[in-house]
Amino acid sequence: MVKPLTFKGDKPKKRKHRDDHDSAQRRIKSEPSSSSALTPTTGGAAPTDDDNAEETSWVSADAPTDISGPVIIVVPSSKPGCVACDANGKVFVSELENLIEGDPATAEPHDVRQVWVATRVAGSEGLSFKGHHGRYLSCDKYGILSATSAAISPFESFRILPAPDTPGLFSFQTVGGDSETFLSVKEDEEGLSRKGSSSKIEVRGDAKTLGFETSFRVRMQARFKPRVKASKESKAREKISRRELEEAVGRRLEDHEVKRLKRARREGNFHEEVLDVRVRGKHDKFAS
Repeated sequence: MVKPLTFKGDKPKKRKHRDDHDSAQRRIKSEPSSSSALTPTTGGAAPTDDDNAEETSWVSADAPTDISGPVIIVVPSSKPGCVACDANGKVFVSELENLIEGDPATAEPHDVRQVWVATRVAGSEGLSFKGHHGRYLSCDKYGILSATSAAISPFESFRILPAPDTPGLFSFQTVGGDSETFLSVKEDEEGLSRKGSSSKIEVRGDAKTLGFETSFRVRMQARFKPRVKASKESKAREKISRRELEEAVGRRLEDHEVKRLKRARREGNFHEEVLDVRVRGKHDKFAS
């Protein structure tokens, strides 16, 4: 089961529970196609609207190790745009519409063609980028980009390096870092067209020196960012009720004991603290 990609401004849809079998069947048939789905979901409790908003919000990658899951690759151009591909695997620059006051650091996708799924290439420092149509971003030996490959080879692998003297920007080294060439943007004075893509701006993979034209920004879904994931896991560990804690210890707890056990649950030494609280409780019980 997959969850379709949502865009900024979309209103959350509420599902109505119906007992009528025919109505249920009609609802199943009317479910949206998963062709644009990018984010897998797992079973368990239904997430709240706040959880969904946090998981699907977009943030900037701060380090190469952050980059994972659905991403958009924002190009260094006069108008905010990103690397995209069509259903035939043609790579082009698509104009970004979802951003605040023209700031590329706030960009979010509005078209599934703008989104790539970043995955670490096993046994290397490279990353692969799979498009919405299931094919991988590739750069041939002439520096021409395409997205027609169904498998990963060195040409579908890119080593991500921090851009010199510019935190939050990255250079994409081709052939998984085995080539001394980088992705770059070539743009004329007119920049992007009104339609959102144009031949007047081009992304290539044959730049031999680093500079502004080779400095890309990567926007990603927050739930894949390591620090955000760690924070969320910590909060999940902290979410335990007083009643559950008292059942674990076997007696009523004081406020300071509840705080102590919740802190231990966050820090990973919960079971040791439960045993200690149990022992202290027995001592207090028989104390004169």
